[in-house]
Amino acid sequence: MTNPARSASPGTQPAGIADEAAASRYVKKLFSDVAGRYDLLNHLLSLNMDRYWRRATARHFRHVLDRPDARVLDLCCGTADLSLALARGSRARILASDFCHPMLTQAREKLRRHALLPLVAEADALQLPFQDGSFDLVACSFGFRNLANYRSGLQEIRRVLKPGGEVGILEFGAPRGRLLGPLYSFYFHRILPAVGEWVSGVKGSYSYLPGSVDRFPDPDEFLAWMREAGFAGVARSELTWGIAVLYVGEKPSPQGI
Repeated sequence: MTNPARSASPGTQPAGIADEAAASRYVKKLFSDVAGRYDLLNHLLSLNMDRYWRRATARHFRHVLDRPDARVLDLCCGTADLSLALARGSRARILASDFCHPMLTQAREKLRRHALLPLVAEADALQLPFQDGSFDLVACSFGFRNLANYRSGLQEIRRVLKPGGEVGILEFGAPRGRLLGPLYSFYFHRILPAVGEWVSGVKGSYSYLPGSVDRFPDPDEFLAWMREAGFAGVARSELTWGIAVLYVGEKPSPQGI
């Protein structure tokens, strides 16, 4: 059953903030504050499963990444961990974008350390500075739920995709089960925020994470939003008992092309 509290929100809504512009500013400051320890916390708090989830995303789109003419956008790239997963063995050209400058600084340094050309762009996911039909694939890992307006984000992704281009959105889910569900919920809502705040040194930084996941649409609802945005062939794959979910779809090609 769809959670009404989730569907009522057009995008992320930090506590005490209802305005989309204010929500966007909050998210940018939050990720700027934790950028220096973001990778450490990601790997620590997910028990390194975040690496596996990104590799699984790259495997799903290998048919695109194997093409030397393909253009790929890593949207809301953070420190470019997804870019690294996509680039492994890839022949495509990959561009990483984020609206948080400190995150992009970390991304550039990481890509250089891995001997990759740091193609990065500082850009708001709701107002991308790219022409219509620029990319064969837009992929996003654990960043889409931070957008101030999810429907606008989907429309913007569709705009910059070429006809026949694909989208992959990797996000947190909520595992089910009489034992796993409550255990994961306790960890995610009690343990993770406390450890994240302690390691990052930023008060309240990881209290935002479970709240943003709780407010994100249920999987079936989000697939419906993707269809409404004009994507075809939408589907989802649950990873690690549903702790992470990969949503995929395609921008239809015009008839006869």
